[in-house]
Amino acid sequence: MTHSTDLIAGDIEQYLERHANKSMLRFITCGSVDDGKSTLIGRLLYESKLVFEDQLTALEADSRKVGTQGEGLDFALLVDGLAAEREQGITIDVAYRYFSTEQRKFVVADTPGHEQYTRNMVTGASTADLAVILVDARKGVLTQTRRHSYLVSLLGIRHVVLAVNKLDLADYSEEVFERIVGEYDAFAKEIGLTDVVAIPMSAYVGDNLTESSANTPWYVGPTLMGHLETVEIDDDLLASPFRMPVQWVNRPDLDFRGFSGQIVSGVLRPGDRVRALPSGRESSVARIVTRDGDLSEAAAGRSVTVTLTDEIDISRGDVLAVADALPGVADRFEAHLVWMGEDEMRPERPYLCQIGTMTVQARIAEPKHKIDVNTLEKAAANTLALNEIGVCDISFDRPVPYDAYTANRDTGGFILIDRLTNSTVGAGMIAHALRRADNVHWQVADVDVRSREQLMGHRPQVLWLTGLSGSGKSTIANELERRLHALGVHTYLLDGDNIRHGLNRDLGFTDADRVENIRRVAEVARLMADAGLIVIASFISPFRAEREAARELVGAEQFCEVHVDTPIAVAEGRDPKGLYRKARRGELPHFTGIDSPYEPPFSPEVRIDTTSVSPEQAADRIVDVLRARGVIA
Repeated sequence: MTHSTDLIAGDIEQYLERHANKSMLRFITCGSVDDGKSTLIGRLLYESKLVFEDQLTALEADSRKVGTQGEGLDFALLVDGLAAEREQGITIDVAYRYFSTEQRKFVVADTPGHEQYTRNMVTGASTADLAVILVDARKGVLTQTRRHSYLVSLLGIRHVVLAVNKLDLADYSEEVFERIVGEYDAFAKEIGLTDVVAIPMSAYVGDNLTESSANTPWYVGPTLMGHLETVEIDDDLLASPFRMPVQWVNRPDLDFRGFSGQIVSGVLRPGDRVRALPSGRESSVARIVTRDGDLSEAAAGRSVTVTLTDEIDISRGDVLAVADALPGVADRFEAHLVWMGEDEMRPERPYLCQIGTMTVQARIAEPKHKIDVNTLEKAAANTLALNEIGVCDISFDRPVPYDAYTANRDTGGFILIDRLTNSTVGAGMIAHALRRADNVHWQVADVDVRSREQLMGHRPQVLWLTGLSGSGKSTIANELERRLHALGVHTYLLDGDNIRHGLNRDLGFTDADRVENIRRVAEVARLMADAGLIVIASFISPFRAEREAARELVGAEQFCEVHVDTPIAVAEGRDPKGLYRKARRGELPHFTGIDSPYEPPFSPEVRIDTTSVSPEQAADRIVDVLRARGVIA
């Protein structure tokens, strides 16, 4: 059942109105494995009379079947919904629960304790206002306690409850409680957590959860529920400058054009001067429109539609901001990055980045350092693996409005998405823009690619030949350039081995170096195409993501992917450079096709089966494709 109130029976409309106007607190529970997070949430729901009768019946049955508390109720089972969690007695995924009391509404996220599920904890913490960090009174502050506390600080959660749990198993010792609190406070100060409230409790017994416990007469502080109901969490957002990422341009008819979104900070009123970013156009607020009518004021957390007094070109992803306290606009940043992907981060690989309601393409430089969250020491790193945290420079393909994450989590936080799998692989927090973002600008030349195209008599093109070592790419590329040269076409051949003698001589053959190798080649090919040339790029280029990034960089109309498709057995049989033999002997690590993957194209413009097509025939086919595309006559 829900919490009891006389208003439900007496005046249901008044009750619903009061409920709708309650403040909302989002909080997480975190800490090490078996500290009692799920039990705590289950007990809170039970003690607050927020468990339905059928749920209680199911809880009693589940407790007898898979519970860990003997004959007693296992309150963790109210939260641990996954079968794997119940079998192991641990939390794997993030479990959300929604409940309310007379004073406030709550959304609680029960986050995993195991180190391997740290990314799930980051997900739960990303929207939380408060963190309840549990510590087993018998074990004290552990490694995972420090890890989660550091992440809580990094993710901008400033209100922390240190719940010293299972104190019933430590004889309700005040000395044990004070020792743990002292140790934790020392660490909290190092990471910038200053608002920490310590509460002694037993989640299983119910001590100090909703009522003060007679078992801890030496404790005079609040109960957990009492603190959750009264802690102030909205002041910072309301006092911050107005920000609203535009989610949708609302145009139901010719006479109405509004901009819909959620206000993430500040207060907005009709007549306020606002600026649309990144364009920088300024106007005044005409109306604040909602389904229930116009508002005279809207504050952080409210979803509204804003109309302006001037016609301004605004689209999804833009940010409306108060004109006299603007966010920055930049395309290069230093950021903290929590890596959440199973595959390690590959520097300079293009990822999709969602910041606010805008999606851009992003590249991450090699980390400046990674952080040991247990010791807070910085260590050198070439990449980031699952659950690792580092500081990196990141660049976007266009300027975006931003605030530092410490000032505004909504406009300073972002997620990274793998372009091929569409899975979230990282979460980032902007520290500041790089000076280069303000000081480096693209210089527009008077002579453009169209002028060079007219001079040369053909259109520019990048022919990207990809395939295994020994597939015949270089042979085909040479024959193709010879044919084009005979036709009077201006060409240049970029070959993988030749490039590594100069431009890319500093790169090895790790996955990260291969990504950087192709990034540099794509940039060179783009410049050569801009010069009006037909560029023949012959590279193994094993990863689809990098080839697709090259296509986007050059432009789809100027890019032609040629898959020189040769079975590995045939390529290895040719082995013109003896590389496969070295790889088989273990003398050549990270060799494509042996111990490093090759990802063939899904839909290349040209596919050449070299087991049935000669180099001359292959060159003829590519020339025919160029003619069909109108590149050459």
